[in-house]
Amino acid sequence: MTSTAERLSLLLGLGILMLATLPRYLVGGHETHQSLILMALAVVAVASVLQWRQLSSEARSRLPALLRRLGLCLGVGVAVMTLWHALTSDFFGWELLVSHGATLGLLLHALWLWARVSR
Repeated sequence: MTSTAERLSLLLGLGILMLATLPRYLVGGHETHQSLILMALAVVAVASVLQWRQLSSEARSRLPALLRRLGLCLGVGVAVMTLWHALTSDFFGWELLVSHGATLGLLLHALWLWARVSR
């Protein structure tokens, strides 16, 4: 399997998503979940470094634009989740908002990449 800038951007987005879920587990007192997320995050970090090392120079040059797009999608995800939670629930903590927003943002990024490839 070859390394691509798109694959690396998704892997980095997964790492961001894992970091975004940590506050939920800290607040909720779920130490076991927190430990598992941290272990999985370490695996994702190692995989990201390995993917980076396999990237061609052309793929590395595409990565900044993909990371900007990932950031945009994460921001849109948080904004949409803020609106959604404001309309549908009485109270939500920032940790839930960040977690759900990052999940939606990564999904939007993946769908955007998929739509680009399928054209």
